Amino acid sequence: MKKIFIFVIVTIVTAEFSYSQVLNKNFKWPENKKAAVCLTFDDGQDSHLDEAIPLLDSFSFKATFYCPGNSESLHNRTSEWESIIENGHELGNHSLFHPCDGKIHDWVKSEYDLNIYNKEQIRMELYTANTLLKAIDGRIDRTYGYTCSNYKVQGDTSFVDVVKQLFSAARSDGPIPKTMENIDIYFMPSWSVNNNTGKELIDYVKEAREKGTIATFMFHSVGGGYLNVSTESLQELLIYLKDNEQDYWVDNFSNITKHISNQLDNTK
Repeated sequence: MKKIFIFVIVTIVTAEFSYSQVLNKNFKWPENKKAAVCLTFDDGQDSHLDEAIPLLDSFSFKATFYCPGNSESLHNRTSEWESIIENGHELGNHSLFHPCDGKIHDWVKSEYDLNIYNKEQIRMELYTANTLLKAIDGRIDRTYGYTCSNYKVQGDTSFVDVVKQLFSAARSDGPIPKTMENIDIYFMPSWSVNNNTGKELIDYVKEAREKGTIATFMFHSVGGGYLNVSTESLQELLIYLKDNEQDYWVDNFSNITKHISNQLDNTK
């Protein structure tokens, strides 16, 4: 009975791996990597400058930092945020005031409730945030991180079309994709980390490797704070990625989504 059970498990795993290969047969990661990993950090926090970036730089990994225009850290440490761009990191748009759906999140201030925004208001807020970030890093091309992963105004009106006009790609939330075929770079899935262990972070990228797709992390506080990832857990993940860099392409969100877009265009 035990041998039969082991045989069944091996057969299922082999079948799933073969199925993933079939789904992704026309899609290739650079240098024959098996998966991509995006490390993204939200809300423009001091902990990103003090904890995350030194750790990332020690492993030569590049990440994306989604920074709202009203970030105190961005205001107080502008030159430091500017310098991370020179080292290959991405400064992404996270709106001006971080508006979210107040019906879902009770902490949202009434003036920043997406339910009272219309499409022109959100368009102007994102456009103005782009102007602010351009003044810092000089770049025109930029990606967007949906605030609270919300993408509707006035209750049920999607503004994804606005995002497509202003950005090269956008990050939302959701499970690791089963295939890269026909993936939507303006609605890329990610995992919002909240006090998870290093092992859990590693298991997440292993799942992407098995499927041949992409693992995108949505980090917030680093080393203490809300939706936190401990410095130790993040370091454990980075050590694993470095030790297995033959399998994983780790880069900022902009570079990876541009590759995805080019691959999809080439397979049409």
